[in-house]
Amino acid sequence: MKIQELKLKHFGKFTDKNIRIEDGVNILYGENESGKSTLHSFIKGMFFGMERGRGRASAHDAFSIYEPWENSNYYSGALKFESGGKIFRIDRNFDRYTKKAELICEDDGEQLSVADGDLEMLLAGLDSGGYENTISVGQRKVETGQSLEVKFKNYATNYYAMTDEARLSFGYAAGNCEMDLGRTLERLKEKKKALEKEIKESLLKKQAERERMEQEASYVWRDVHHLEEEFDRISAELEYRREKAAQKAENVENRRIIDELRPAKWRIHPVELILFGVIIILAFILIARPWNFLVSIIIFLACGLYVWNRMKVGKQQEKTPPELILEEITPEEEKIPLEKLVWEQTHVREELREKQIQYGNIKEQLAELDEVSEDYREYDKRRLALKLAMERLNELSGELKRQLEERLKGEASQILAYITEGKYTQLLIEDGMHLSILKEGKRISLEQLSRGTVEQVYFALRMAASKVLHEEEYPVILDDTFVYYDDMRLKKVLQWLGEHKQQVLIFTCQKREAQLLDELGILYHMEEIV
Repeated sequence: MKIQELKLKHFGKFTDKNIRIEDGVNILYGENESGKSTLHSFIKGMFFGMERGRGRASAHDAFSIYEPWENSNYYSGALKFESGGKIFRIDRNFDRYTKKAELICEDDGEQLSVADGDLEMLLAGLDSGGYENTISVGQRKVETGQSLEVKFKNYATNYYAMTDEARLSFGYAAGNCEMDLGRTLERLKEKKKALEKEIKESLLKKQAERERMEQEASYVWRDVHHLEEEFDRISAELEYRREKAAQKAENVENRRIIDELRPAKWRIHPVELILFGVIIILAFILIARPWNFLVSIIIFLACGLYVWNRMKVGKQQEKTPPELILEEITPEEEKIPLEKLVWEQTHVREELREKQIQYGNIKEQLAELDEVSEDYREYDKRRLALKLAMERLNELSGELKRQLEERLKGEASQILAYITEGKYTQLLIEDGMHLSILKEGKRISLEQLSRGTVEQVYFALRMAASKVLHEEEYPVILDDTFVYYDDMRLKKVLQWLGEHKQQVLIFTCQKREAQLLDELGILYHMEEIV
């Protein structure tokens, strides 16, 4: 991919500014505050867009910094580039109200879509993070960000390589030498997510069934409790009725005996009167005076009270017609309510037994719900299979990551050796993209090196990463990158760029890059920014 033309319609300090970019080395020269960094940011904004920050951050983000000084409603530009042998133009309007992007192929007039990923396809997958960590170096930003390590991990994950055995295990035909591990991992993650969703739905369904059965069990238990209370009530009533019937029968028998002793026409038996008289006389004779009078009177009064009560009872026994009718009820007729109670007791007992059996069945079903079903065993097997597959793929991607890091280390070491003319020949890259130099068997950290050498180390890393990560050849864009380089090292960097890169954009406020290129005999295109 090559950049051909920049058209800054309204961007930062520029209005209707056109800059032609040629193949090979391009030097965009300008004094301080001439707009070099603006051009650098414009290229990134045209390829990847420019989002406005939120809150306080919006006052210092790139959107606000490069918003046109005049006519801010016309915040826009265009960039023409070549990809795959065709010329494309992307037009962007950065205005916060009418933001849009259009992509067109100028060779055949085909209208493409940025939103649908056509621009990403033309850039061969280059994104903003990869752009900033490899081919684009901003002012005083030669160090790579932490995202470069993430880029390598993702690249390793998406690298195409796998054994026939592994391919077959994931459903790929034998002999197919290519497999996208990243997409495979994504598919496995999606399957795992779908399985977890299925398990969750099954658990929710099981929980709903449990709640329904527990509610039903509570209803049945309530019925059992009520039936038990009803059964106890009927049993108590039957017991009371039977005891009362027995007592009534006993009273009837006693009355019969008394009635046999007492004539029916007499309310008080003569023998009782004689007995009362004898008792009064004996008390009067046997008790000393004057107490005999008192005791005799008391006994007389008691006997009189007894006689009066007997006379009253006899009078009460003169029944009214309704009472006489009730007395005519036979014992067989009295048994009817008792038999009804017995029937009710039997009915309640049977209903209680059925409810108890129903409650027991529900409890058994609840116990079965607590047991691990065959479906869940199958879920566990599938989940374990997905877990093992993902672990295997992660192992493969980890191994590929190590291989790529070795390749990165080799490429970066070659570039660094070229720049330093063999002074430093081995660059060590450890976890977290921690860099150090190995010289004569001794590890040298970057903190022990000069600022210029550190920037050359990171330059070598960026160029090596670009080669390892990107299949497409992209322009190298450098914004005042060589401030700390001495002439000898800068000369070697320019020579390397001239030999290995198809297009280089150097934004600079100095003229020594042009002078060194002249000394090296490397052709370049010079554009002065004013």
